[in-house]
Amino acid sequence: MSVELSPGHVGMAQLEALYREGSAFHVSDEAMRDVAGAVERLDQAVATGEALYGVNTGFGKLASVRIGDADLATLQRNIVLSHSAGFGKPLAPAVVKLIIALKCISLGRGASAVRPVVIERLQQMVAADVIPVVPEKGSVGASGDLAPLAHVASALIGEGDAFYKGERMAAGAALQRAGLEPVELQAKEGLALLNGTQVSTALALVGLFDGWRLAMNSLVTTALSIDAAMGSSAPFRDEIHTLRGHRGQIDAARMVRDLLEGSEIRESHREDDLRVQDPYCLRCAPQVVGACLDQMRHAGEVLRTEANAVTDNPLVLSNGEVVSGGNFHAEPVGLAADAIALAISEVGAISQRRIALLVDPSLSFGLPAFLAANPGLQSGLMIAEVTSAALMSENRALANPRTVDSTPTSANQEDHVSMACHAGRRLIEMNENLSAILGIEALSAVQGIELRAPLQTSEALQRVMASVRDVSPTLDSDRQVDGDIAAAAKLLAAAPLVDDCPDASIGGALA
Repeated sequence: MSVELSPGHVGMAQLEALYREGSAFHVSDEAMRDVAGAVERLDQAVATGEALYGVNTGFGKLASVRIGDADLATLQRNIVLSHSAGFGKPLAPAVVKLIIALKCISLGRGASAVRPVVIERLQQMVAADVIPVVPEKGSVGASGDLAPLAHVASALIGEGDAFYKGERMAAGAALQRAGLEPVELQAKEGLALLNGTQVSTALALVGLFDGWRLAMNSLVTTALSIDAAMGSSAPFRDEIHTLRGHRGQIDAARMVRDLLEGSEIRESHREDDLRVQDPYCLRCAPQVVGACLDQMRHAGEVLRTEANAVTDNPLVLSNGEVVSGGNFHAEPVGLAADAIALAISEVGAISQRRIALLVDPSLSFGLPAFLAANPGLQSGLMIAEVTSAALMSENRALANPRTVDSTPTSANQEDHVSMACHAGRRLIEMNENLSAILGIEALSAVQGIELRAPLQTSEALQRVMASVRDVSPTLDSDRQVDGDIAAAAKLLAAAPLVDDCPDASIGGALA
C-alpha cells in the first residue's frame, strides 16, 4: 500500500511511519499538477535567454560562466556526477528512504521545476526496494546536502551504486532488475535534486524519533528505580507541577505517578519515609526529563516545518520569476539537532545517577552492594555501572553544538555553513549510547525490586519487569553481562515499555 503525501501538510506521525515501516509513498495528484506548471514557467524563462543560476550558468563560484542551450542537459548530468563525492559507510536504507520521501515532498511543492517523471521515478525506486548507496559524510549543511543528495541523484540516472532488495550492485543494474529506466535529467533537475536539506532533516528526524521514545521509556525506568530505592511518590503530585506550568514536566510527573500507583513497596514506607527528601535523580526526574521532552517537542515543530519546505535554489516563483535565495541553508535543522543532542545527553545523565544510587549501599536503603547476591565474592553490576558512566561521558562530548563550527567552502562563495548534517548524524550514536544506559538502569532497578521481595511493585511495573526478565534472567551469580546490556538496550529502543501512552511517539505528542 502506498502512502499519499500532500506537500506542505505532511505530519510528524506520517514521517515517523515512513521511517519505521518503510512504506511506499506517492505525492498527491494535486501537487503533481503544480509540479508540471512549474516546469512550464521555467521553460518560458529559459526561452528569454536570461542568465538563470544553475540552469544556463555554472555552479557556485562558476555562476558567471554561461552555458549554451545545447549543453543544458549535460550540465545537469555533470553536476550530479561531480558532486557525488561523499565518504564513509553508507547511510542505513531506512534513512535513505526517508531522505527520498523528503526530497519528493520538497519537489512536490511545485517551485523546483522538475518534471513529474523525476518524482515518480524516485517513488518507484523506493517501492521496488532500489535504495541508493549514500556515504554518510560530506555535507556541511549548505549549499544544501550536496554530496549525499548527489549520490541519490546518481542512482536515479543509473550511475553509482544502489542496494536492490538488500544486495549492493551498480545502480544501473539495480534499476534494470526492478524494471525501471534511468532518468535523463533536463534543465535545472540535477541542481534541484542536489540542493536541499533533506539529508540533514532526515538524520535529525531519526534522532528525534528514537530520542523521544527513549526519553519516554526513561520515565518507566525512573519509576522502577524509585521503587527499587524505596523512594517517595510525593514529589510527583500533580499540583507541584501545575504550579510551575511546563507541559513536559506535568506529563512526566503524571506518568511516573501512574506507574507507581498500587505499589506494595511504596505503601510499606509511606507513613515512615526513610528520607525527608530523595536525591535529585529521583525527585527531580519530571523537571529534567520534562524539560528534555519540551526541547524535543520544539525541535519537532521545526523539523516538521522543514520537512514540508522548499529548500533548493533557484526557485521558480508563482509569477514565473526564477529567483536565487538561500533556503538550502540548514541552520534551523542544525539548531534543532543540537537541541535534541542536549536532551538526549541529559536523559542519559540523570539515568546514570540513578544507576549509581542503586549500586551504592550507602544510598540504596538496604540493597546489597552492586546488587550482588553475595557482595565481595561477587561483583554484581559493578562494572555495568562503570559502562553506563563511560557512555554518559561519550554523550556529553557528542552533545557539544555543531552549528557553531562553520567553515568557508567553495572558494569562499559559501562562507557560512550550518554543519546540520553532522549535527543530525551524531544523534544516532547518542541514541545507541542512551539505550544502553537506560538498559543498565532497567537491569539494576529490576534486580533491586526483586531484592525487596516479598513486597511487590505496581502491576504496571510488574509487566515491565517481566519484559526485562524475558531478555535478561535474574543476576543470582556473576556472569558476563554484556549480552544482557545489549538485549536490554534493544528492548528500550525497540518500542514503548508501557501500553496506552498517548505521547509514546513524537507524532502523538505533536498531534
